[in-house]
Amino acid sequence: MKLSVITEVVRYDLCIGCGLCAALCSQGALEIAWNQDGEYNPLETTPCVTDCGLCLKVCPFADCEENEDTIGKELYGNVPGIGHLPETGYYLASNVGYAEVHRPSSASGGVATWLLERLLAESIIDHVVCVAPTGDPDRLFAFRVFDTPEGVRAGAGSAYYPAEMSVVIKHILDSPGRYAVIGLPCFLKAVRLAQQMNAKLRERVVVTVGLVCGQLKSSHFTDYIASFAGVRGKVTGVRYRGKGQNHPASNYHYAFKTENGEERKIFLSEGIAVAWTNRWFTPNACNYCDDIFAECADVACMDAWLPEYSKDSRGTSLVLVRSPLVEEVIARRQGVCLDPISVDRVVQSQAGIVAAKRQHLAYRLYLDQENGKRVPRKRVAPKRSKNPFLRREVALKDKMRVMSKDLWATGKQDIKCFREKMRPPMRQLAAVRRIEKIITFPIRPLRYTRERIRSSHDK
Repeated sequence: MKLSVITEVVRYDLCIGCGLCAALCSQGALEIAWNQDGEYNPLETTPCVTDCGLCLKVCPFADCEENEDTIGKELYGNVPGIGHLPETGYYLASNVGYAEVHRPSSASGGVATWLLERLLAESIIDHVVCVAPTGDPDRLFAFRVFDTPEGVRAGAGSAYYPAEMSVVIKHILDSPGRYAVIGLPCFLKAVRLAQQMNAKLRERVVVTVGLVCGQLKSSHFTDYIASFAGVRGKVTGVRYRGKGQNHPASNYHYAFKTENGEERKIFLSEGIAVAWTNRWFTPNACNYCDDIFAECADVACMDAWLPEYSKDSRGTSLVLVRSPLVEEVIARRQGVCLDPISVDRVVQSQAGIVAAKRQHLAYRLYLDQENGKRVPRKRVAPKRSKNPFLRREVALKDKMRVMSKDLWATGKQDIKCFREKMRPPMRQLAAVRRIEKIITFPIRPLRYTRERIRSSHDK
């Protein structure tokens, strides 16, 4: 059997559906299609007659020696003044702020959209590749190529929905020009791996903008939330990060539009959070990602989930810069309000994702090893957690992840029935958290008292 992305990645449910394999296959033997779980996977349309392995070499979840450390070092290791942290990878500067014009239509502070527009305005790039709405109910979002600020603005905001890059990568290969690509960490890792294999991509993709990501969602996640919100018609459009003046930035809403003109809105606190935080409809590949801050990107943008910013309903961005070119654009501060912030605060803002992609991943790899499963090579070493609550949380969330996919795929899409089936592991997880709170709470005042006593003695 010839080794390919089908035999080594899709077979083990590790495909994230980025589409780079199909775009670069020299035989044109692969195409990207939906699977039964509402995720994208490559399919072999004609038999593979060579053993080139190119599809594996550009796959972000293939078991290979290249990782975010090696790619990042090659790209940024020699940049003057560059720093490095295990959590962030390389960093040149870190900023917090917003772009007033783009803030209302963006997920956070609008800095990513502002930056892409500035790159166009300053003729650093000719085209922007980003995810944007399609209006097609069978494929609500897709990667598209834009040449104007108006086009870039069409892609503003988050899209918690699958999108694959095979079509736009082929467009880049066929159409000369300078491109900026904005995407999730694993997608940009795939682009970087492809650049190592393809001179045209090295020449034409001149800027990459990463979006900090805790997990991707299948299309069934959107179907579920729409049904839960009371949507009855076929969904033709979604806004995933709507803002409201009477709500903090952390309590955003999803707004749905249907083919019959119906509009529905549901806030995070009204039921979205349950499905999101407990990893319902999350691809398995996301369980094996150890890249938090898009380490292969020239710049990473994210929400400022810090106490002093998260209450602001308008949203605030954090920006982690690695490229001197991008740093020069930001330094000119044309149309944006940005202030320096320590990289430690940037890491703190994503504490939940850091925990999931370090401690949770380490324990998950340990479990795979113990159960004789194939263990992907990651920068995090397999390790049995000493924390019984963490072990139970990982087990229950993975159970819910699998249950959510199986229940929806087998046609049990009645919301009441679905939620009833999901209730037992939810109750178990709630009990675990109650016990953890009872056990750990008395320790905190004691630790605080000791620190306060020590501080008073020092005075």
